[in-house]
Amino acid sequence: MKPADRVWLFDLDNTLHDAGAWVFKALHQSMGDFTARALQLDAQAAQDLNHHYWHRYGATLLGLVRHHGVKPLHFLHDTHRLPGLEARVSGHRHDFAALQRLRGRKFILTNAPRHYALRVLDALGITHLFDGVIGIEQMAMFGQLRPKPDARMLRRMAVRLRVPPCRCVLVEDTLVHQKAARRVGMRTVWMQRFVRRGVTLGPRTSRLSMRPAYVDEVVRGLKPLTRFGH
Repeated sequence: MKPADRVWLFDLDNTLHDAGAWVFKALHQSMGDFTARALQLDAQAAQDLNHHYWHRYGATLLGLVRHHGVKPLHFLHDTHRLPGLEARVSGHRHDFAALQRLRGRKFILTNAPRHYALRVLDALGITHLFDGVIGIEQMAMFGQLRPKPDARMLRRMAVRLRVPPCRCVLVEDTLVHQKAARRVGMRTVWMQRFVRRGVTLGPRTSRLSMRPAYVDEVVRGLKPLTRFGH
């Protein structure tokens, strides 16, 4: 496969910027506040429920929609306002330089809402490096949201992009998403630059040096992607 024929699917948080520095904490708080208001719970009960749904469904939103009738767009808008976001976003200039050199089509594929992703990309100054931004709102099938790690959605996404899954590479910090991508035939890259020990958004791994069988490459920056598959 020629490099120009490849389709890159980049996660956003903790893949292209350091979301663990501020964003995740702010989202944790805003989602807790939303659930407390919507379901009339105290703060701790709301956080416990959100944590339960995140572990059970892979996204807090899915549990709130399924069990409490929460409107997805209302939740996404309310929880991702994040005043002051732009001033707190930080990435790495070497990663951005590598993205500029990377051949093939490049898309953002994030479980966050599209308007949030665009704010982050604009703050980083890299919006122009991508051919499209796919947020959680665009991961609906049969009238229901099916975000990563839903394998059916990933397969449908390849169809939508008019490529076989084997031409797609998912670049992620979250292992469970990569496992699903491999199931549908995509190639996978585990980005570790912003991963913090003890902070996981998927199955726990005892050492960051471990490479699961479904991961093709482990990187600490994006420069190695310019040689990927050569």
